[in-house]
Amino acid sequence: MMHDLVEHRFSCPYCWESITMLLEPSSADQAYVEDCEVCCNPISLRFRAEDGAIVDFHAEQLA
Repeated sequence: MMHDLVEHRFSCPYCWESITMLLEPSSADQAYVEDCEVCCNPISLRFRAEDGAIVDFHAEQLA
């Protein structure tokens, strides 16, 4: 089943600016690194999706 991209708003764990990223909720558990569009620092993203919706989301600084 193909899901649409979901726009998710959160605060960058470095600069605390509110940013949005497009997430693709087709797989249940996902993790990857994406740069903040404001401060360009790499953010570790982890999220869980159910039925095409984001049900759990974490954005953290890289160690």
